Amino acid sequence: MLHRIRLAMQTGSFEKLSGEVEADETFVGGLEKFKHESKKLKQGRGYSGKTAVMGLVGRGGEARARVIPNTAKSTLHGEVKENVKRGSTVITDSLLSYRGLQGEYTHEFVDHAIEYVRGNIHTNKAENFWSLLKRTLKGTYVHVNPDHLAAYLDEQTFRFNNRESKDADRFVKTLGSVAGRRVTYDELTGKTATD
Repeated sequence: MLHRIRLAMQTGSFEKLSGEVEADETFVGGLEKFKHESKKLKQGRGYSGKTAVMGLVGRGGEARARVIPNTAKSTLHGEVKENVKRGSTVITDSLLSYRGLQGEYTHEFVDHAIEYVRGNIHTNKAENFWSLLKRTLKGTYVHVNPDHLAAYLDEQTFRFNNRESKDADRFVKTLGSVAGRRVTYDELTGKTATD
């Protein structure tokens, strides 16, 4: 039932973000040191075994988040082009994969090795979104299967984008989105009719 509610929380907006937009990426998944010995990937430190997620947060307040296959330049640029209106200002951290956005966007970045804020150049709203997401995943849900992470992102994005609304208003908005949206147990578990 909760996955059906999360499906109703999908925004599905075709309108692109504009103005000043913060772009950032994070990795979601458990720490290797807490995994059972037979489940450890033994690939050293870093992001092995974690799922990459990209988020875009408009300075006006709207957020979008999506599971991405990697943090390569082509992937990140594709997400920016799909979700941000040309001519907007895109603010990122110093990850090299974001370089090259200057042609279609005004690209500003902050190097976290030196500073976190330079005037109006920061990724604090995006970092706030990640903080809320990870607190929810670790504190409320404890474990999220990577196959279902996109649904949890939809829920968190909906909560973030409607944070000024009252609970009753969020309930009515979600209920209004239920029509025509259905997820079966087989779809949810990845089974097909031939299984």
